[in-house]
Amino acid sequence: MSIDTETARKVAHLARIRVEDDALPALAREFNDILGFIEQLQEVDVEGVEPMVSVTPMRLKRREDVVTDGDQQARVLANAPDAREGFFAVPKVVE
Repeated sequence: MSIDTETARKVAHLARIRVEDDALPALAREFNDILGFIEQLQEVDVEGVEPMVSVTPMRLKRREDVVTDGDQQARVLANAPDAREGFFAVPKVVE
């Protein structure tokens, strides 16, 4: 798969990134380099390889799942510009 300047323009638009027309060829080359690297990664045989959390064997730290910091509704809502009936009040966006 190859990315041309028109596709790079569409990707930039979708990402809401302003890219000048003269920079589009460089962006397309960069996208193509990334896709080439992904193709290289897809060639690696990972059959039987266990997922890792770190490069060194270790277990994730675990904690008991208990509520430790509850009952702070009033403090949280004190930061809200508008709160009603114990909830954040926001402008209506759907008619």
